[in-house]
Amino acid sequence: MKIPARTDFYLPPLFQMFTNSDEAVINKKLPKELLLRIFSFLDVVTLCRCAQVSRSWNVLALDGSNWQRIDLFDFQRDIEGRVVENISKRCGGFLRKLSLRGCLGVGDSALRTFSQNCRNIELLSLNGCTKITDSTCNSLSKFCPKLKHLDLASCTSITNLSLKALSEGCPLLEQLNISWCDQVTKDGIQALVRSCPGLKGLFLKGCTQLEDEALKHIGAHCPELVTLNLQTCSQITDEGLITICRGCHRLQSLCVSGCANITDAILHALGQNCPRLRLKLTPTHFTLLNNNKKNCHELEKMDLEECVQITDGTLIQLSIYCPCLQVLSLSHCELITDDGIRHLGSGPCAHDRLEVIELDNCPLITDASLEHLKNCHSLDRIELYDCQQITRAGIKRLRTHLPNIKVHAYFAPVTPPPSVGGSRQRFCRCCVLL
Repeated sequence: MKIPARTDFYLPPLFQMFTNSDEAVINKKLPKELLLRIFSFLDVVTLCRCAQVSRSWNVLALDGSNWQRIDLFDFQRDIEGRVVENISKRCGGFLRKLSLRGCLGVGDSALRTFSQNCRNIELLSLNGCTKITDSTCNSLSKFCPKLKHLDLASCTSITNLSLKALSEGCPLLEQLNISWCDQVTKDGIQALVRSCPGLKGLFLKGCTQLEDEALKHIGAHCPELVTLNLQTCSQITDEGLITICRGCHRLQSLCVSGCANITDAILHALGQNCPRLRLKLTPTHFTLLNNNKKNCHELEKMDLEECVQITDGTLIQLSIYCPCLQVLSLSHCELITDDGIRHLGSGPCAHDRLEVIELDNCPLITDASLEHLKNCHSLDRIELYDCQQITRAGIKRLRTHLPNIKVHAYFAPVTPPPSVGGSRQRFCRCCVLL
């Protein structure tokens, strides 16, 4: 990496103390090994500043051992291929984690040089690097056998050839994100999962060509799978998901938002085979609770946002059958009332587990719900935007019991009444009435 000229950085007074001589006190008192250890905790910008203090600090700050984890997202507009090449030459085998997320100027040539120089890389994010093609995955396959986490989201030139290459050279792969790589089909998935049995996270959001056959390969070869994102994979059906249920018993997180062909038939299978499951649902899938609730004793997170048919009955079932519930989103569940929150607040998850509850745009919720939640000692955050019957006084009373809770609410100013006609006062749409 090219180090900016000395005038490019502001040097704090502490650094200015050492600009005149390499024989400064700190260099005499502390051995180089200790200074090197201190530098290992600094970020990219601070290391560059240290490199301009003196010649000896320049050598220490730019030592490859200090550059094991690099995130260049904040510099994405300025990062070009030659920067990545220079970093790879400087870091060599020391580099373990690199994020080039959003670095649009980085292409296959630079990543080939990177792959050749940084053969111990374990985590690589190329999210949004739209110049990337299958050539990059061929390079990674050839030179980076220790790769465990790879993010290729929105690299739309990626095809099945990339997955086949990764399957041949990166057998330790644990997490792969190919969201929005819409050229990928079941053939690529089949090649990948057969050679990477340790996959724990697979993100396939927006891979619209995937069908049930791809899920059958995943279910047959990924027993360690914990997270699977199938959002907007519109061709998958219950048949494909049943094979996931039967083969991936460790599954904890499954997203099927936008999968319109999924029906209630799959929900019982999920409950029977995946007891640790945390689901991201769409409004059409809310009936999961009625089929699955008794089998989800380890359920930790439930997102029911905009499931407009959810009623207090659902909260009663959650309070009984989900003692480990930590995060619950009920945003825009307009039928929820104080009575449902009362059951939730008295359930086994309330006292020690529940950390976040989102109730924004639940028009029937009042201050009484806040009273029901006052004994939820682990509650860290509550969302109350546009809950029009919640008052500042109710929030204040809640804080007397939970002083550290983060309450997100919006109390909009009253819209001035019309100057002519009618005596009724008007309020803006999203305000909270006090």
